[in-house]
Amino acid sequence: MRRAQASDLELLVRHRESMWLDMHGYSARQIRAAAARSRAWIRREFRSGRYIAFVAEGPGGRVAGSGAIWLRSSQPYPGPRPRPDAPYVMSMYTERASRRSGVATRLVREMIRWARRKGYRRITLHASAQGAPVYRRIGFEDSNEMRFNLVRLGKDRPASRAPGRPIRSGRGRA
Repeated sequence: MRRAQASDLELLVRHRESMWLDMHGYSARQIRAAAARSRAWIRREFRSGRYIAFVAEGPGGRVAGSGAIWLRSSQPYPGPRPRPDAPYVMSMYTERASRRSGVATRLVREMIRWARRKGYRRITLHASAQGAPVYRRIGFEDSNEMRFNLVRLGKDRPASRAPGRPIRSGRGRA
């Protein structure tokens, strides 16, 4: 397990693309079109110190997987004074040859250790159907977050229906 370096940018972008492809919610064309935006965003957030990525390697330094913590802005809430940022796990991906070998579990546990060392009180994520069992085994709890899709986001992600409102195609901006 190692912290990702700036030289890992292309690996992180490739893993992010592969993650989206595996989740089957977007077309390959949509994912390829987003790669340049992902690359620029990761580069910017990495340089700012808000994107902390980890790379799991196997024998001989072969990459087995990667994942990242994004330190996103925190909102104030009652109770102990919150930090100005909050760790969010994202872009988890395990290479096919390394799946079911504990790579994702080790990555997430490393992220949890990192967040604890930094003094954070909570770490959050959005789990795919494939990833949810891994996170639950580690001790993550389901929360009550909901969403409303204003536009069609992908082939399996239709716009949400609101009474009396037409569904827009994915071409317009929300």
